[in-house]
Amino acid sequence: MPKLRKRPFFRLGPGALVTAAFIGPGTVTTCSLAGAQFGFALLWGLTFSVAATIILQEMSARLGIITRYGLGEALRKQFSTPVSRIITATLVVSAITIGNAAFQTGNILGASIGLNSLIATDTLPLRFWVAITAAAAFLLLLAGNYRLIERVLVSLVILMSITFLTTAIIISPHLPDIMRGLFVPDVPSGSILTLIGLIGTTVVPYNLFLHASAVQERWKDASGLGEARTDISVSVILGGLISMAIVVTSAVAFFGTGNTITDASGFAVQLEPLLGRWARHVISIGLFAAGISSAITAPLAAAYATTGVLGWKRDLTSWRFRMVWMFILLAGTLFSMLGFRPLEAILFAQAANGILLPVIAIYLLTVMNSRNIMGKNVNSPLSNTAGIIVVLVALILGIRSILHVIGII
Repeated sequence: MPKLRKRPFFRLGPGALVTAAFIGPGTVTTCSLAGAQFGFALLWGLTFSVAATIILQEMSARLGIITRYGLGEALRKQFSTPVSRIITATLVVSAITIGNAAFQTGNILGASIGLNSLIATDTLPLRFWVAITAAAAFLLLLAGNYRLIERVLVSLVILMSITFLTTAIIISPHLPDIMRGLFVPDVPSGSILTLIGLIGTTVVPYNLFLHASAVQERWKDASGLGEARTDISVSVILGGLISMAIVVTSAVAFFGTGNTITDASGFAVQLEPLLGRWARHVISIGLFAAGISSAITAPLAAAYATTGVLGWKRDLTSWRFRMVWMFILLAGTLFSMLGFRPLEAILFAQAANGILLPVIAIYLLTVMNSRNIMGKNVNSPLSNTAGIIVVLVALILGIRSILHVIGII
């Protein structure tokens, strides 16, 4: 009698890279400010963001597994005329690479602040912890071992989950108010940019490039599509719960109390009445894990996107691939060493991500409906409908944020 083949237990895979990428210091800061300023009212933005991320990342995973292309390579093949190729390459390189260089400052500083606070020493300057954080990210990326990177990031995602979800449970929030915030859309006065920031910090355009390439390391053909969909759904829902936990915790600690919050590192002080002397340690661990995970994935995503759209070899050990992520890491490290204050830049970058999202999503939808690229695995009518809804909602919110900035609304 033949032996039954045991099916392995599900374990987080490339989807964890997506979660590790969008749960960074920018997410901690944006979600903290959202809760402090507007209570539970903007939680529905995260509900939309989680659904939108799963929809778009499923397309990205399907593209990578079926075609063995990254999104950058698929765009290069789809837009083959010189003019369209130049426009596409310019958009991707400027938006993804340059944007990630700005984000990297916040990632490294966030991890360094968390590490410094956790160690609780005044004898070493913040620049020392910046150097330690940057060196750790550099060595892990230089190893060029995808499996090692994935395992480290899965561990950090689990650490963040335990940290922030436990904190949210301990504070005992009012569940009916949370449920209303999750499912009843509300845009309080002055909240539009924060709402765009929440969406921009979750539905991250560069994750579409990262995921399409990363899934190819795990699954080799269409038989892996089911597991890939489970992986991205579980990972993104887990990431969404982390973001929601931060909003809820901040809302309980700050909203309606008269207290203010200026950044994520100040979060711990106001949580002391709720968590006691453990507050600083809890937030420090969470902030460090968020920072170092994003400090690894941001350069990695930029390298995948840039090498793919420019037609270079997409390999973790190639010198061009390494030059891209080294540039991102170096830029973030230098700005951090110079004492750059990232809060305003982070919030602006999150909002810019929300505005950029519909553009990259339209590119993705175009590729996913190309039979020349996808063959019989083109988008179904349901996938297209869901994708178009995501684009329209993101586009409407993006236009509203622009009108708000220029003072029309």
